[in-house]
Amino acid sequence: MLEAEAIHVMREVAGAFRRPVLLYSIGKDSSVLLHLATKAFAPGTLGNGLSPATAYSATLVWTAEEPLRHGRSYLLLAGSRTVPAVVTTVRDRLDVVSGKQFAARTLGLNDIGTVELTTDTPICLDSYGTCRETGSFLLVDRVGKETMAAGMVRHALRRGRNVVPHAYTVNRDARQRLKGQRAKVLWLTGLPGAGKSTIANALERRLHALGLHTYVLDGDNVRSGLNKDLGFTPEDRAENVRRVAELTRILLDAGLIVIVALVSPFRTDRAVAKSLFQPGDFAEVWVNTPAEMCARRDPKGLYAQAKAGTLPNLTGLGQVYEPPEHPDLVVDGAGSLDDATDELCALLRD
Repeated sequence: MLEAEAIHVMREVAGAFRRPVLLYSIGKDSSVLLHLATKAFAPGTLGNGLSPATAYSATLVWTAEEPLRHGRSYLLLAGSRTVPAVVTTVRDRLDVVSGKQFAARTLGLNDIGTVELTTDTPICLDSYGTCRETGSFLLVDRVGKETMAAGMVRHALRRGRNVVPHAYTVNRDARQRLKGQRAKVLWLTGLPGAGKSTIANALERRLHALGLHTYVLDGDNVRSGLNKDLGFTPEDRAENVRRVAELTRILLDAGLIVIVALVSPFRTDRAVAKSLFQPGDFAEVWVNTPAEMCARRDPKGLYAQAKAGTLPNLTGLGQVYEPPEHPDLVVDGAGSLDDATDELCALLRD
């Protein structure tokens, strides 16, 4: 294990330079260093050079009772490195009885399947066939820290290479100064019919009247365009939140006050969204409205469809809603709209 960690560290350091050179002095530790360097940089161990990658094909053995949700961010543990990772595609699932591979969208307990995953930051991983120590990893839940799967790298994906973000001169600070405001994200979560869109609309009107620059990302509006390919399974909901969070990060960088009105029913998905932002940039707001009132309001007829049996995945009925445990603000969705707007404006001033 220590050897694998040492190899990971050597590769990460070498990968940061265009033409790395190893210098060492003769001594009792030189043979150990040469042994590690030989294993780390031997021809063929890194495929196309030393560049770390952000995309890999891998075989997963799923060990958790909760099924894999592609689009959800997990922690990838490999040697001494821990990086956020997202399973973007499930290619197939192995039938251990017949030995055949079948198409799959997810993996359940004890399933074995081929997936594609991406990491937030580049990381050096071997193919498992080349080196077991540096070609294996674990996927861990970001909130509960449970081990979800063991993975074996098949190969790096070429699309994970040669992507270098460009640093522009006009940055978020410059845009904020031009607008005369501090950018921030207010993420409104709650049951369908809780009043998230109504509150978001009232808040944006208030801020617009004050001369502030805002944008609202509403769940149904986003699903009408960017996320029109997604359904309402837990996996699609995770991907919905991931895409909205990435778009929110772009709008925040533009210097805007971003108001997100999204059911986002699962704590883990909301925690992953929050992890994309620096402390103080993101506020989770729970629009707490009794389920009975949401059903009475039923502004889009969703509860009526669920009662009739034509909408099986409605959050709060067919699917669970996990309320925030430590929200930055709790708004009474059954109370005064003006009071809710005042509370959100105060949160922005903090």
